[in-house]
Amino acid sequence: MTFKPWKQPLLAALLVAAGTTAATAQDIQKAQRAIELGRYNEARAMLRTGSSPESNFELGRLYQMRDMPDSAAFYFNRASGSSPFGQVAAGRALLAKGQLGPAEQQFDAAAKATKNKDTKVLTMIAQAYGEADIKEAGKSQTYLTAAQTAFKKDDPALMVARGDIYLHSDQGGGEAMTSFDRAIAANPSYAQAYYKKGALNVRSRNFNEARTALTKATELDPSYAPAYRELADMYYYAGQYDLAASTFKKYLELAERTPATDAQNASFLYLTKKYPEALSEVNKVLQSDPKNFTMNRLKPYLLYETGDFTGAAAAMDNYMKTAPADKIISEDYIYQAKILSKTGRGDEALALIKNIIAKEPAKACDFQDDLATIYANKKDYKGAISVYKFKLNKCSGDLTDQFRLATAFSSNKQFVEADSVYGIINTAKPTYAPAYLYRASVNAQRDPEGKQGLAKPYYDKYIELSKAPDAEPAKFREGLVQAYGYLGVYDFQKGDKAGAKANFEQVLVLDPENKGAKNNLEIITAKPKPVIKKAAPKKK
Repeated sequence: MTFKPWKQPLLAALLVAAGTTAATAQDIQKAQRAIELGRYNEARAMLRTGSSPESNFELGRLYQMRDMPDSAAFYFNRASGSSPFGQVAAGRALLAKGQLGPAEQQFDAAAKATKNKDTKVLTMIAQAYGEADIKEAGKSQTYLTAAQTAFKKDDPALMVARGDIYLHSDQGGGEAMTSFDRAIAANPSYAQAYYKKGALNVRSRNFNEARTALTKATELDPSYAPAYRELADMYYYAGQYDLAASTFKKYLELAERTPATDAQNASFLYLTKKYPEALSEVNKVLQSDPKNFTMNRLKPYLLYETGDFTGAAAAMDNYMKTAPADKIISEDYIYQAKILSKTGRGDEALALIKNIIAKEPAKACDFQDDLATIYANKKDYKGAISVYKFKLNKCSGDLTDQFRLATAFSSNKQFVEADSVYGIINTAKPTYAPAYLYRASVNAQRDPEGKQGLAKPYYDKYIELSKAPDAEPAKFREGLVQAYGYLGVYDFQKGDKAGAKANFEQVLVLDPENKGAKNNLEIITAKPKPVIKKAAPKKK
């Protein structure tokens, strides 16, 4: 799962309207700074104390960042008027509602009134496109060109707005990156541009560049919370989960704690597989915001992961009934299928997941493990075997898939095939102890009385690996009990009582209450009963 349920805000901020007083401008600047750092409650508290058009304009931006278009439009309309500033505000109110054409009429009027020479107005229009949740570029390029002509050189805020406009397009990453680089060239101390560049590199999985840019943003501004959030994402995607967790903790220390940040925390805990903690956060958010879309999505996921399958089924039914059809993603259906599988509705689960794969063949490889799990839950191990074979042949499967294939063979009592696959793993990773243990177990089932000793070489290898300098005793303990127990039986079958005794004693060192080992030692060490000869009958 790679979706990010929080929205990245456009952070470029301008001092709007030339007619504001110095005190008002300072208050607006502080509020803009709070919006930039995602401190929306703090910004709202600052802005609601004033009733100026500028305050209302920033409130409109704030609510747009929070995905509340109706509230955004309300405050933009309160800031609207006949001045160029007011016309931009009116355009933003329309844009917040998705009305691109009417919005551009207002923007055209504002640009025309300033003869396309007012850099603040033109940059505000560019920002409007960058901050709007729309893919249509509209006339944004026209205003960008006009603004660049008016500036006569690159302006950092305009370049950030330009980058965000390109980010709305499916193929605009290159131009967006160029824009952020131009912002940095114009102002090498512009933390926001480094943050934007880093976030884009995270999105494109260019982790070295991402870390460099985001670290620079935090060096320039240690309170720049969004940069830590992106760094945490980067570490997560790179598989460095400890760093991801510690960096996200730093983000939470700096960010404003709200239902929104709690939701982000829940999502991050889910992504890092800390399911009980994530579920606790989800429930906390839903108490204050019962209709939170992302939390209602995550709740059935987390109930499933924590083993509450009945609760997961109820939560998934609620989510599916309330979620807009265009917001449901394939992962929702996958979890629905897995929940059905765990609640005794395996045939429905199988039909559902196959339908998902048929509709999204490009994601077929992503869903093979879930499909195999559903087959296994139905005890249809042949189905699971076919899935893992497909994955290994068609989806660049790895040794983990080989391991799962071997397990499926074993569950289907195809022990020879399972032994063969474990052999592949032994060859590829000769120091991977669990594969030897499982291979030994498979061979023990091929030779249940232990007379052939088929499992012996693999148990011997497992014991050898347990004695390696870097071996962790706790991880080997249970397997060693199994290994020494088998070898004790094998030695006894061969008449080697001393070897059997030594092996069973090793079992008791690891598991002092092991009844099997105790019973076997009693048999081995029991003294033979003396043979009593009957007295010869007396001769008469």
